[in-house]
Amino acid sequence: MRKISAAITAVGAYVPDYVLTNQILETMVDTNDEWITSRTGIKERRILKDDGKGTSYLAIRAAKNLIEKKGIDPKDIELVIVATATPDMKAASTAAFTASEIGATNAFSFDMDAACSSFLFGMSVASTYIESGRYKNVLLIGADKMSSIVNYKDRATCIIFGDGAGAVLFEPNEENLGLQDEYLRSDGTGREFLQATYGGSSHALTAEILEKGGHCAFQEGRIVFKNAVFNMADAAVKILERNNLTKETVDWLAAHQANKRIIDATAQRIDLEEEKVMMNIQKYGNTTSATLPLLLNDYESQLKKGDNILFAAFGGGFNWGAIYLKWAYNSKN
Repeated sequence: MRKISAAITAVGAYVPDYVLTNQILETMVDTNDEWITSRTGIKERRILKDDGKGTSYLAIRAAKNLIEKKGIDPKDIELVIVATATPDMKAASTAAFTASEIGATNAFSFDMDAACSSFLFGMSVASTYIESGRYKNVLLIGADKMSSIVNYKDRATCIIFGDGAGAVLFEPNEENLGLQDEYLRSDGTGREFLQATYGGSSHALTAEILEKGGHCAFQEGRIVFKNAVFNMADAAVKILERNNLTKETVDWLAAHQANKRIIDATAQRIDLEEEKVMMNIQKYGNTTSATLPLLLNDYESQLKKGDNILFAAFGGGFNWGAIYLKWAYNSKN
């Protein structure tokens, strides 16, 4: 019997219509286009402006986009995972509502939160369910409405984040395509440097905290940058060494889109040429859990069956890691 691996067989995505440009941000906080571009690589980001619409709105549309492109019956989906740092509410899960809204009535579902590493960790979880042989269709969605926890008076964070969602379908594969290896790590001592503090069980959300913006995301930029550069690159190198991969045999780097300088540093560490580095941070900013599937959606037409893709991410927690995946299909686009 051939070994079952977990392969991505379809992708989908959704970003809101409203475009928040650097020029608009110049009217909101003390910043400018040149400063933002040189330090982050971001030119614009998408924002979900509609009142009452949360992360599930983004996730549902990304999932429907995948379902339409793949032509899959939603009732054949057995598990829906929503990787997110901004769930609709503390309970019930965003994934359960998303599954119901897309017609995945035979699926069980749950949310996953590992900050900006949520989708990367979700790939590991989704693949494990497939490799077990018990499930054949697992829908993994990365979605975040970061604008819901961004303080638009804080120029250190409001220039970075955007809203969006991407989705992938994992199915069994017997051609040795799909997820090959992973290196995933966490260090909880780093959480003080990157967090959205209030609203959890240990930090009550009060009217005073809300007024001060205490529910919003906070980061110590220099410490986060230093750790992200080292750990993303280190995880990528370990995956390459363990799988005897070289810059010639790696076809693509799909790195979390947090900061262009971090992406560039990761690529330089593994000596990968620029044309092999997936990049869309200039269009969307940091969409947290959505960055990796949005990359796959944007580059889908360029991906070829058998391509070696190296994924890498770093997020609050701290959480980080890398995954090696062999692409399973040629795009019809």
